[in-house]
Amino acid sequence: MSAELPWPLVSVVVPTYNNAAFVRETMRSILSQTFEDFELIVSDHSSTDGTWEALQPFAVDPRVRLMRIKASGRAEDNWRNATSAATGEFLKLVCGDDLLAPDSIERQVAALRDNPAAVMVASRRDVVTACGDVVLRSWGLSGLVGTVSGSEAARRGVLAGTNPFGEPACVMLRRRVLMEVGSWDASFPYVIDQYTYSKVLMHGDFVGLADSLASFRLSDSQWSVALADQQYRQIVSFHQVLAETYPGLLSRSHRIRAGARARALTYARRVAYLSLQRRLRSSSVGLELATSVSSKPVVPGMPVVALTD
Repeated sequence: MSAELPWPLVSVVVPTYNNAAFVRETMRSILSQTFEDFELIVSDHSSTDGTWEALQPFAVDPRVRLMRIKASGRAEDNWRNATSAATGEFLKLVCGDDLLAPDSIERQVAALRDNPAAVMVASRRDVVTACGDVVLRSWGLSGLVGTVSGSEAARRGVLAGTNPFGEPACVMLRRRVLMEVGSWDASFPYVIDQYTYSKVLMHGDFVGLADSLASFRLSDSQWSVALADQQYRQIVSFHQVLAETYPGLLSRSHRIRAGARARALTYARRVAYLSLQRRLRSSSVGLELATSVSSKPVVPGMPVVALTD
């Protein structure tokens, strides 16, 4: 697909839900990209905090399309709605409070163009607080920088016991392949991103970029004790289904090792969140951060950042 065709090369899709405090910054980070041949599709999940109103000024940009869907309680419905409207050869999903580095799209488009067999590219990312303070810098992709076969990348992702590829803002996919595997798969809602990536990676290579090209925003609701148990169970089920669907990808010993690592990392992550929460509350901005409206309510379909990948 070339830039001369009447549709853009890249589709950036932004599912929003009660992101009024951050969505303007997210939109500006996308619209100020060094790469300009993209459409920006926003699907709002019937926000009640002014998100929809905050989006309206951006509609004057011809690249922007705003949509709304009725509240369903399932974040994946919004992800799929935004994605279904996309027309570009490459697709990038950015949650309504995350940020892109100015050259994020340019760098990832170049990686996919330079590697025709690749179906997915990902970068490292910074993890930031609600105020934008960096908690972790240049995080993720341990052992996955460079070009790796898709099946090997998916296998390493499982063995990591967490999601080394990062949240969707870190990733760009070939849209055709994403749609061929059924779009975002929420069979295991807490790992909707990694499960979908794994299915896409069965169709081609993976490219990992060492630089941090996105920022993922933390929220207090990710410190839930109940979440740790639910997430662990879904990760183990995801590994089992992946092994059954793609024979030869994962051995029994792979799954045992991955399950043990997932359990350890899930609870280590909970401890890290609680420690971070205490630090924030004791700082000069801690009270504001600790009591702010969560930027990412942890509901099925909303992935959780892997602080230990």
